[in-house]
Amino acid sequence: MSVNITFPDGNQKSFEGPVTGLSIAQGISPGLAKKAALVQVDGELWDLTRPIEKDARISIITRDKPEALETIRHDAAHVLAQAVQELFPGTQITFGPSTETGFYYDFARSEPFTEADLEKIEQKMREIVKRDLPITREVWSHEDAVAHFEKSGETFKAEWIREGIKADEQLTIYRQGEQWLDMCLGPHLPSTGKLGTAFKLTKVSGAYWRGDARNAQLQRIYGLAFATDDELKAHLRMLEEAEKRDHRRLGRQLDLFHIQDEAIGQVFWHPKGWTLYRTLENFVRGRLDAAGYQEVRTPMLVDRKLWEESGHWANYRKNMFIAEVDEGEVAGVQRKATLAVKPMNCPCHVQIFRQGIRSYRDLPLRMAEFGACHRYEPSGALHGLMRVRGFVQDDAHIFCTEDQISSETVAFCDLLKGMYKDLGFENVSVKFSDRPDNRAGEDAIWDRAEGALKKAVEEANLPYTLNPGEGAFYGPKLEFVLRDAIGRDWQCGTLQVDFVLPERLDAEYVTEDGSKKRPVMLHRAVLGSFERFIGILIEQHAGAFPMWLAPVQAVVAPIVSDADGYASQVCSEMRKAGIRAEADLRNEKINYKIREHATQKIPVIVVVGRKEAEDGTVTLRFRGEEKQETLPLAQALQRLRT
Repeated sequence: MSVNITFPDGNQKSFEGPVTGLSIAQGISPGLAKKAALVQVDGELWDLTRPIEKDARISIITRDKPEALETIRHDAAHVLAQAVQELFPGTQITFGPSTETGFYYDFARSEPFTEADLEKIEQKMREIVKRDLPITREVWSHEDAVAHFEKSGETFKAEWIREGIKADEQLTIYRQGEQWLDMCLGPHLPSTGKLGTAFKLTKVSGAYWRGDARNAQLQRIYGLAFATDDELKAHLRMLEEAEKRDHRRLGRQLDLFHIQDEAIGQVFWHPKGWTLYRTLENFVRGRLDAAGYQEVRTPMLVDRKLWEESGHWANYRKNMFIAEVDEGEVAGVQRKATLAVKPMNCPCHVQIFRQGIRSYRDLPLRMAEFGACHRYEPSGALHGLMRVRGFVQDDAHIFCTEDQISSETVAFCDLLKGMYKDLGFENVSVKFSDRPDNRAGEDAIWDRAEGALKKAVEEANLPYTLNPGEGAFYGPKLEFVLRDAIGRDWQCGTLQVDFVLPERLDAEYVTEDGSKKRPVMLHRAVLGSFERFIGILIEQHAGAFPMWLAPVQAVVAPIVSDADGYASQVCSEMRKAGIRAEADLRNEKINYKIREHATQKIPVIVVVGRKEAEDGTVTLRFRGEEKQETLPLAQALQRLRT
């Protein structure tokens, strides 16, 4: 039997079959075989040692290629599981996938893992890598797999096979060496030695079997894994820097906000934090005013009837806070109402659009709201400002004709990019999220919406990547992803094209010929939510905000108490000039004051003494600069205003 193999350059070669990716790589060069990690067969990643039994187009994937990284991380999870079972006999394995930066594995063990255990496990993993155990793929019957895992005491694996896999379906098993094996779809590297040493265990947390809190509790061990030691070291440095920038720590240090158990997932803004919030809000409002948006305000509590009509009740009910109220007696019947605290603003904006008769001349109508929304998030998912239950969206909806989708999308993308740039984010990527499985509306409507959005983003000259199945239930969307100062990505802005909600909520306008037609609704946000975006800003700037955004822009610090009166006068003049200033009149040495305000990341410390008071001058010390500058007060005010 011969097998015809087509290579990426289009050349073909015939082999006596079956043939493996490894043997093909060895035939090309020993160096390629040494670097090879996987083989891509007709677009699917395979183990290098898996037989290719029919004609195929292949590509050898070396260990340094991005396609190999997920497999490296998956192999690390298997090596972790083997290490745990060698060190702690009787521990049951469940499942362990790769993650965005590494891997984890869930274990069933009566005793908790400790930090000392993690060190032992990681050392055992390195021993297993050093053994360079061959990793081999086997195909088992359903019956044989259940029998094996039951006999070996792996009750979780046996349950999964019995309940989750059809009886006539075969399973793939991967064996590391002679003794240890796991059920897995693969693919995997040829041996444990190919994993390398660029991995590190990081923490232990709790988990539930099959993700259900009613099931047995497991222990999840997390780890990092990269293709090279240098990449791992770079990531560890980034994590160290991220810890320094953690917005929760800086929020306490800079006295910006706090969160407490009596209002889980909601923010108590302190004066400085609220100043930061209002400064950001005013920045956004100014840009929206200039772009022709009309600001509105809609109710917090809305009857469930509207949410049922919009489709949110069916698709979003589990995330909504509900209030049952007694509306009194009507015609002898006690009437109760079910209200929902709004999780989003869109149905309410349609209600404003529907008031009065709308003409095609009114379109596009850009309706904006700094809308306070509430969504139920599980307490375990909450994370400082990044994931909360109560938040404010910089939300807006553009009601337009189908022909206006492209021009409005281009205008929004220009607005968004300009705002991000002014906020310190220049690296922005775009994801195109198409129809999810759970959606409203006919496929024909989705075809129109997706086609219109693709055309619009191309006209906006924005390259994008596809994010299949991640659209909203009512329409496709663009997701705008920011890269911060230490290389992390944050999905913030969105734009969604919606043909469904105007239909469901009976929104219409009068066309030029007098007929009635449904508008298209563009849902859009730049920040996403103020709370989360402020968290991102804190970490982006490590709390050292640019002058215009800083809650306190300048502190006036007198050197001696004789200059207190002048310091107060300078502070007053600064405030009149629109500079957010405070005076530090404490009886402390000037060096102490300077150090303290430096830790508070104040942009400018204004030092005054007897000489400055006599001359009408001030000495400016700018954050991060060694030199200081003495100027007449009027000139200093001009300098700080620019």
